[in-house]
Amino acid sequence: MSTVEDNPAERRFELAIEGSQDIAAAYYRLEGERLTLTHTIVPERYSGQGIGSKLARGVFELLRASGRKAVLRCPFMAAYYARHPDYEDVVDTSAE
Repeated sequence: MSTVEDNPAERRFELAIEGSQDIAAAYYRLEGERLTLTHTIVPERYSGQGIGSKLARGVFELLRASGRKAVLRCPFMAAYYARHPDYEDVVDTSAE
């Protein structure tokens, strides 16, 4: 099973899509110890298969493990967080 990995050179978190060469990605801007999540891309042919949610969960778990906070400017990540408020420790709501 694929895991989410940080690719700082590309400023994105990546999730390899099993059985393909494709990836899903969550892009960010780094601002000190905070990350501003700007947009998420899942190839259209994989839409509705839970890949975006797996990516979001992996991003929030990596942030939690690193002690960093995220500012949610990406509508998908904001919607995921609204359904999973248990990640409140990694979301910086003061920047809203």
